[in-house]
Amino acid sequence: MYDIDTDKRLHNYSDKQILKRLASYAIPYTRYFVLTFVLMVISVLFALAEPYLIGVSIDILTEPPVDVRFLTIVLIAFAGSILLSAFFEYMQTMILQKTGQQIVYNMREEVFTHVETQDIDYFNKIPTGKLVTRVANDTNTLNEMYTNVIVNVFRNLLMIVGILSAMFILNAELALLILAITPFIIIFSFVFRRFSRKAYRTVRANMSRVNGFLAEHLSGMKVVQIFNKEEEKHEEFDVKNKELRRSELRELLVFAIYRPTMYMLFMVSTVLIFLYGGRQVIAGTLTVGVLVSFYNYLRRFFEPIQQLAEQFNIVQSAFASSERIFAILDAHPEVLDEPDAMKIDEVRGDIEFKNVWFRYVEDEWVLKDVSFKVNAKESVAFVGATGAGKTTILSLLTRDYDIQSGQILLDGIDITKIKISSLRSHVGQMLQDVFMFSGTIKSNITLRDEDITDEEVVEACKYVNADKFINKLPKKYDEPVRERGNNYSAGQRQLISFARTLVHKPNIMILDEATANIDTETEELIQESLKKMMNIGTMLIVAHRLSTIQHVDKIIVLQQGEILEQGSHQELLQQKGHYYYLYKLQYEDQ
Repeated sequence: MYDIDTDKRLHNYSDKQILKRLASYAIPYTRYFVLTFVLMVISVLFALAEPYLIGVSIDILTEPPVDVRFLTIVLIAFAGSILLSAFFEYMQTMILQKTGQQIVYNMREEVFTHVETQDIDYFNKIPTGKLVTRVANDTNTLNEMYTNVIVNVFRNLLMIVGILSAMFILNAELALLILAITPFIIIFSFVFRRFSRKAYRTVRANMSRVNGFLAEHLSGMKVVQIFNKEEEKHEEFDVKNKELRRSELRELLVFAIYRPTMYMLFMVSTVLIFLYGGRQVIAGTLTVGVLVSFYNYLRRFFEPIQQLAEQFNIVQSAFASSERIFAILDAHPEVLDEPDAMKIDEVRGDIEFKNVWFRYVEDEWVLKDVSFKVNAKESVAFVGATGAGKTTILSLLTRDYDIQSGQILLDGIDITKIKISSLRSHVGQMLQDVFMFSGTIKSNITLRDEDITDEEVVEACKYVNADKFINKLPKKYDEPVRERGNNYSAGQRQLISFARTLVHKPNIMILDEATANIDTETEELIQESLKKMMNIGTMLIVAHRLSTIQHVDKIIVLQQGEILEQGSHQELLQQKGHYYYLYKLQYEDQ
């Protein structure tokens, strides 16, 4: 198993474990593999007949008088065996390719679905590029194994056994010479297998690092260019790229040694065959046709062995990819539904934190004995310095993380007793960094939920004032959205996120710095939208701009994970405590 973030091995999956798990994906398609195996056997039998028929033809031609009729029959049989072997191999390949593609499709679906179930902490620790490599590249590597290896390994083994049998039938003495070389072939193949496995693991790990680096820095290219860090980032990439190149060269070296070694053994076998076989031909105990047939069988004997070596290459790559895929599938989220968790259909919006303690890292408490209550339909704002725990409170409400001590209640029910999907379906989140998907404005609002009508989309946009800029666009709600919504301003993206939240009809709304980095004109639109949205359900707000929260029902002031004060805007100003100090800092110029 791997530490997916650092690619360090925690423990190895054994070959037996990997094979067992890979086989489980192929079991539903057993009938197709059986059919492929039958076609393969027929194809091999026709292929094995070809060298023998060549030898018979040569013997007919070298032993006058030439029997033209018999030669014609043999040549027709030879041509027929080639055509039939090719036909059955074609059928085998088509069935196998379709089956392999379906298996890999199912596996890719499973990996992506499993990734979707992970908690937020999982994605905080893992670079996006590494996950992309595993879901896309590593699963595709397995396609080679299912389509080119599984059946072809049996084909090559059957071919080797068939060729050896034919050799013994033709001439046992020459066949024994070939068997004497076989142990060397096995030894070299075993050594190759060991080194190639290690080389493949290194290549896949380095490839993952390169993909992770690319995904991160291509997304942050604007920052790289603003600070003129192109040269430094190029040097960082060069280091990773060179390491990948070195690992790939080591992998090539392993195979480059194996192939010439096998060719050398083939040439030694060829010399022995012609040396001893030639003597028998001169002595009259062996025909030229049989010797030629034997040579063709010998050549075909080494072909499947070399193919097995290449297939070992694919297997090692597949095993390395499998380890990484299984490392994902064996990673389970820490935040899970309780066995007796229930689904809730209606939510009033009463929220209560009771003596909540929480930490991300051992012995570094972010929240310390936090208690407060929010009544249904109330609007509550959290203020305080960076790191005070404001955003953490909002994350805990949706169970992005689980608390270490205390209790969080929703309508009097402990949120750990509510199914996570049900809990989150009643909560709408509007964050500072609005993420938009490639598509259209409409698809970003509905998130491709076909139950949401066009009328509901338009109504939501009007409610939050997003219609003012959308109606000015050429295609209005069908206006394209590029990657991450970079063709819209921060304020426009925020208004779209408001509409997105509203159209899904949440009972609780969360705004985390939703008004930060927005121009004054857009802020006025957002302020107007917020006032309207406060009437819909319970609203929790995190904001540094105190001007945006003066009209909320309650303000909770946090410092270093503890609640210092709570009350309305006017009440806190009258207390002249920490909130008064923050307010004075922001407005002392005015």
